[in-house]
Amino acid sequence: MLFDNKYASQDENQLWKEYKDSRDQNIREYLVKKYAPLVKYVAGKVAIGMPNNTDFDDLVSDGTIGLLDAIEKYEPERNIKFKTYAITRIRGAIFDGLRERDWIPRSVRQKIKEIENLLVELENKFGHPPTDEEIATSLDMSIEEFNKLMSNLSGTTSIASLNETWPTGSDDDEISMLENLKSPDTYNPSVDAEKKEVIDIISKAIQSLPENEKKVLVLYYYEDLTLKEIGEVLGVTESRVSQLHTRAIMMIKSKLKQIKFLDGM
Repeated sequence: MLFDNKYASQDENQLWKEYKDSRDQNIREYLVKKYAPLVKYVAGKVAIGMPNNTDFDDLVSDGTIGLLDAIEKYEPERNIKFKTYAITRIRGAIFDGLRERDWIPRSVRQKIKEIENLLVELENKFGHPPTDEEIATSLDMSIEEFNKLMSNLSGTTSIASLNETWPTGSDDDEISMLENLKSPDTYNPSVDAEKKEVIDIISKAIQSLPENEKKVLVLYYYEDLTLKEIGEVLGVTESRVSQLHTRAIMMIKSKLKQIKFLDGM
């Protein structure tokens, strides 16, 4: 407790510098305790819409690993708030844990891949991001059947897919959609051309989304609103927000699949 009081009164920027220089375990313990509530906050958001058999304690345990990783890898000199950086790492660690437990059925993974490939095909055909009606027609479904399909996919797929990493073509370097969605301006402007290409494609893909889908991403990843709160803002149901979120992520992933160095993967 004495250590907590000592560090709580210090300027946090200075505290981070001191920790980076000394790796003092007392400072590390203080930072872990200070930001532990952030883990439960992120785990709570991830838990919304997850299957009933998802164990919240598992999410928190995985998220804690992400917090520890964030503390070790945080670079204060990049002028990014630690909370912003940590949320990305915590959420990423939670989804890593979910994937390791293989919580998404193979049939669902296959259906997602099918739709993502279709989105690429339809955008090339029409010259614009396809509408729900165009996608439904291509799947030989009614719009009601398509909306039901998207609702079924929403709770178990689109959020997790954000943490998938994509190679940048440079020395096994990778970048995730989640990092770019959460803080697209946090990258060093001197990043290599290949990495910049991935970042630019994600950014342009977001900009090309229909207005409501773009708003969903902004409100969810930047404003940290829940799907229910976003529905209230947009005047639609929580289920519809979930559908829009799923569709937006699939559109972004379909864009990434067109990057030249991903061909043949």
